[in-house]
Amino acid sequence: MQVAMNTVVSMTYKLQNTEGETLEESQQPVAYLHGGYDNIFPKVEEAMHGKNVGDVIEVSLDPEDGFGEYDDGLVQIEQASAFPAEELKVGMQFEGEDETGDVILYTITDIADGKVVVDGNHPWAGQRLLFTATIKDVRSANKEEIEHQHVHGAGGHHH
Repeated sequence: MQVAMNTVVSMTYKLQNTEGETLEESQQPVAYLHGGYDNIFPKVEEAMHGKNVGDVIEVSLDPEDGFGEYDDGLVQIEQASAFPAEELKVGMQFEGEDETGDVILYTITDIADGKVVVDGNHPWAGQRLLFTATIKDVRSANKEEIEHQHVHGAGGHHH
């Protein structure tokens, strides 16, 4: 079966930066619902379309195709007293909201002199990336998966 609209694609993948460093790699196949449901980067989905089990795709993702451009406006300096009393550490993450109410994941990048630097950019924002995937399985999506616009069960979403 070929990758087409409303198929469930199982794949293993590797994401690398321009230096060839592996940023993320799947150990087990992961699945997504193919067909413009925003379950995967659109440029990767486009490359997957029409492919078969065993095919390998490589897609170069510019920042706008991946995790976006780096936005200096998402970096803020806050008073340490604005955070819960627990011990703050660089690398800690917490959720916040932007002015539209969208949830942003912030990472603490520095702590000094009673101040905390938080960054709402994805760690790979502003980077060009190479996405390589091997298609492991393709099947027709069931009615519930199409209605919910994501994969259910192994390798997908669980309710």
